[in-house]
Amino acid sequence: MRRLYTTLGELSADQLGMILPHEHVFVDLRTPDQPGYAEASVDDVLALMVPQIEAIKALGVTALVECSTGGVGRRADLDLAVSKATNFPIVVPTGNYREPWIPAWVEEASEEALYEWMLAELQSGMEKTGVKAGWIKLSAGDDGMTLLEERILRAATRASMVTDALIGSHTIRGRVVMDQLEVIESEGGSASRFLSIHTQAEPDFALHKAVVERGAWIEYDNVGAVPVEQSAQLIMDALEAGLGDKLLISHDRGWFDPALPKGGIPKPYTVVSTELLPMLKSAGVSEDTIVSLTHRNPFVAFSRP
Repeated sequence: MRRLYTTLGELSADQLGMILPHEHVFVDLRTPDQPGYAEASVDDVLALMVPQIEAIKALGVTALVECSTGGVGRRADLDLAVSKATNFPIVVPTGNYREPWIPAWVEEASEEALYEWMLAELQSGMEKTGVKAGWIKLSAGDDGMTLLEERILRAATRASMVTDALIGSHTIRGRVVMDQLEVIESEGGSASRFLSIHTQAEPDFALHKAVVERGAWIEYDNVGAVPVEQSAQLIMDALEAGLGDKLLISHDRGWFDPALPKGGIPKPYTVVSTELLPMLKSAGVSEDTIVSLTHRNPFVAFSRP
């Protein structure tokens, strides 16, 4: 049986409903060598982010996928604190972001060491929390992978093959996604366990289709950052093209930013529920399709045995 690995334990599909597959509770977009990187008070994080979680709980959202990974301030302990305070499950990744957001120890580590680190976080737990990573998050440069980014991807593929964990990558260009899939398959991995994050940033819709035809997932995750009508139209185009079974939708919103006083002002995770889904329904998208996009697809993508 497949389960979602969360801050509140392993959850089956029948324990969950709507899942937001790309959000942030805590993120630091400064590079890891900056003073104060990823530092914050637990009380400050709770004060800012608990109301954001309570708002989506009231709308029927049952889980959220944290997309802050190594290099951009992943703090599994803070995710856990917010989760416990709200009794709300959060799926946290292992892995690391792209250059220059790669800490020195990752840059110096061998592929074998990176593989063992990711595997341990997936199987045993992250940091000192005891919470198992639910998936693997990484990234690639806009113009292509560096040698270091490829090393991280190869290690991630090996860890994914052992655990069946999803690999999601912040990759802006579809042609770079195709290069990543070549690397994964050269290692013996499967495109079906890869997610192209920020697919909407690729202007060539033919590449959206090509990624799905290859077997991978695509994600439109800028809902609320652009006019909702624009997101709805792109989703309608994807459904018309037969991409619905491999499509995820989310906001890429939040979050507590330790570079700002008291974490800054978060952007709510509510636009999908309050604006996008009603617009899709008004355009004739069926309830079954809505459930697939918001319940089934994220569970199938992020769950593992």
